[in-house]
Amino acid sequence: MAGNPERRAALVDAGVDVLAREGARGLTFRAVDSAAGVPVGTASNYFTGRDDLLRQIDARLHVRLAPDPEVLGALMAQPRDRSLVGAFMHDLMARATRDRTGYLALLEMRMEATRRPELRSSFTASVRGDLQDGMDFHRAAALPGGDETVVVLYLAMLGLLLEHLTLPAVLDGVLPGVSVPDGLIDRIVATVVPERP
Repeated sequence: MAGNPERRAALVDAGVDVLAREGARGLTFRAVDSAAGVPVGTASNYFTGRDDLLRQIDARLHVRLAPDPEVLGALMAQPRDRSLVGAFMHDLMARATRDRTGYLALLEMRMEATRRPELRSSFTASVRGDLQDGMDFHRAAALPGGDETVVVLYLAMLGLLLEHLTLPAVLDGVLPGVSVPDGLIDRIVATVVPERP
C-alpha cells in the first residue's frame, strides 16, 4: 500500500464525493481516481478493496462532521439548560448543511451497510459509538434529561436531517409559522428536553 498520507486523504475525500453523488454502486476505484484528478490505478495502490475504502470514508466523515472545538468551547460556557441543548442541535444542523456532501455520503453508508454484512458490523459499531459518546457527553456536561432524552433527540434529529438534506419540500409549511429547519429544531428540543436536569 502506498504511504503518502496527503494523497490518501485526497482519495478518501474524493470517495466521499463519489459516494454522495453516485451512491455505493458508483463507488469504484476508477471513479475515485477521476474525482481526485489522479492517474487511473492510483486508488488501488492506497486501498485493499472497496470495504477498506468504505471504512476509511466512515472514519473521515466522523472528522468532517465533528463539532468545531472552538464552537464547542463557546457553547460550553453557556448555562447548562434546554437552550444549550438547542444550540447543540442547531450546530449539528449547521455542520450537516455546510457539508451536505459528507452527510449524504453518511446516509449512503447506512444504505450500503444494509446490503453488506461485512460493512454492517463495523458501521454499526461506529454509529453506536457516536450515540454512546453523545450520551456520555450529555451526562458529563450535566445537561437536562438523561440517556432517553439523548436517544429521542438523536432519532428526531436524524429524521429532520434526512428530510431537510434530501427532500426539503416535504417539511415546507408542515407546521404553519414554524421555519425549516430552525423552528423545527426548536420544537424538537422543547418537546424532548426537560427544562431542568
